Amino acid sequence: MFTLFSRLTRVVSSRLHGWRLPLVVIVVVFLTSWLAMALVEPPDSEIASPGNYWWYFVVTAATVGYGDLFPVSDGGHVVGAYVIVGGIVTLTLLFTRLADYLSTVRGKRLRGVVVLDLTDHVVVLGYTPGRTERILAELANEGAGEIVLCAWEDVHEHPVPEQDDVSFVRGDLTHTDVMSRACVPRARTVIVDGRDDNETLAIALAADHANHGAHMVAALRDLGRRENLRYVDPRIACVQWHMPYLLTEEALDPGITDVYTDVMSHGGHGNTYSVRLPAGHRFAAFGDCQTHLGREFGATVLAVRDGGELAVSPPWDTPVPEGTTLYYIGRRRIEARELLSR
Repeated sequence: MFTLFSRLTRVVSSRLHGWRLPLVVIVVVFLTSWLAMALVEPPDSEIASPGNYWWYFVVTAATVGYGDLFPVSDGGHVVGAYVIVGGIVTLTLLFTRLADYLSTVRGKRLRGVVVLDLTDHVVVLGYTPGRTERILAELANEGAGEIVLCAWEDVHEHPVPEQDDVSFVRGDLTHTDVMSRACVPRARTVIVDGRDDNETLAIALAADHANHGAHMVAALRDLGRRENLRYVDPRIACVQWHMPYLLTEEALDPGITDVYTDVMSHGGHGNTYSVRLPAGHRFAAFGDCQTHLGREFGATVLAVRDGGELAVSPPWDTPVPEGTTLYYIGRRRIEARELLSR
């Protein structure tokens, strides 16, 4: 009987694929066993009646066997064994198909050939070993949500499969297919990190075409090329390539690179300075410094250093004794004498 099933399975499997094979096997076993049971069981046996046989078949094929219905003839016992073997074969086929399906899904995910279904996510276009892993880790740590990493064909497998919140798409990063599979048209933020500035420009053009409304951040080796990117879209934020942390900051907080640029540029609206609190100054705590410098000079205190320890944005009740250094952003340098009590 087992040999018969093996031959039947090989013949049928050569013609049927996927989930249809176990379905066909169980239907064939059910119909043939029901007919056989009706022929071999005594006329007064209720096991082959339509209301009973389906239940007997289910519990027997699943090898549960409650014993409420059972054949009494020798032929019925043979049919019962046939049902058991048929159930085992069907379950084996089902579990095999399930394992194959799960393996296929995972394989597609690792190979980056999946078609994703995401909305309001972050897309990273471009992959550089080491650098991109740091960017992804920072995005994840800052709670960016779902992230899609898109890489060229030479990246054969998902670089960070252990990160469940990072999906992987592989292909031509300037092609519509990649934009579609990565759901770029529904992304909220797109980070373009090409292997060179020309590639970054080409990818940014494709991404802007796919989603003109997304916040786009592009890394450039030569910031002079940002004018080329602004021909694509003047809203694209450009970041120096060797400062990858700015990519994540701009992606999560749009416009922050403009703040950095203004602060770091000579002649900007605000420059960074420091001043040491003199003896006899009027401040008891950091909050007093922040309030006074803001009202009197339009300055914002960023950090304080008391001795050797730097405290960025400390609590407002932090003491500021004589000799404490204040680091601030302002329109001009504040002299220590201007902080003395009057």
